[in-house]
Amino acid sequence: MRAFVPWLAVLAVVLLLSALRLRTLAALVSVAWLVWCVWTWVRPTRQRPR
Repeated sequence: MRAFVPWLAVLAVVLLLSALRLRTLAALVSVAWLVWCVWTWVRPTRQRPR
């Protein structure tokens, strides 16, 4: 359940910004979150020295 907290927080921020008619900022937050998620998924893992 803890894994959903960041997703729900970003969703709440986007909905709040959209309700305040700051849709451009809401779109930027959404795109930034998407880029961060993709980056954490595709970034190379750091190799531990032996």
